[in-house]
Amino acid sequence: MRIARIEHPHGIDHAVVETDGYRLIEDLFADEIRCRDRWVALADARLLAPVEPRTVVGMAHNTGPGDRLLPPQAFLKPARSVIGPGEPVPVPADLGLVHAEAELAVVIGRSGTVLGYTVANDVTGRDLQTEDPLWTRAKGQRGFTPIGPWIETDLDPARAMVGLAVDDATAPRAGTDQLARSVAEVVAWVSEFLPLGPGDVILTGAPGASLPIRPGQQVTASVAGIGELVSPVAEGNRERRTERGVA
Repeated sequence: MRIARIEHPHGIDHAVVETDGYRLIEDLFADEIRCRDRWVALADARLLAPVEPRTVVGMAHNTGPGDRLLPPQAFLKPARSVIGPGEPVPVPADLGLVHAEAELAVVIGRSGTVLGYTVANDVTGRDLQTEDPLWTRAKGQRGFTPIGPWIETDLDPARAMVGLAVDDATAPRAGTDQLARSVAEVVAWVSEFLPLGPGDVILTGAPGASLPIRPGQQVTASVAGIGELVSPVAEGNRERRTERGVA
């Protein structure tokens, strides 16, 4: 089942994705997903980030078998860095080298269980990453966590192929079976120390290569069995604090 979060003429709802439209549902995090008697045509809806997480966790050192020699490590991304399909990734001109990373993301359901999976782009400022060992500034900028286009509840996370393209440049596709730690291991490890709730998201690591991005380009991150997450890259401005408040 594919479940999207959409904006439509009557509001914002979660909905089951159908061939020619969306069937609205009652409660994404209920024990059983029930459809409402309301349908929205594709042309009347806009896809949003599939969830509004309170916590976004990313995995460091989980990009290949060699990372197995390192202890597992996680980082946090601000929930406000999350954007949906088609929303621009703002890249300030003075930020330096910025990369896109395509990853399989886990969406948490009730009681810390796995609800399903979506596509994530873990945008990273490489120059800032070398300056900050916690990666907070490198990965926590506004708009640096695109996710979508929807949640897929029926997917084998152990054998998902991940792809990344920036305009005509394409990184070799790679599978989640190439991660240093499997998706199941990642979820179990994160759950040991971090309370996770409905709608929280875990980025499991990029099994393939990252690609540099700059304003004017278009990024396409994909996971076989889920779909494509397309994000334009736009010129961004740094948010600066002044004596009178936030500029």
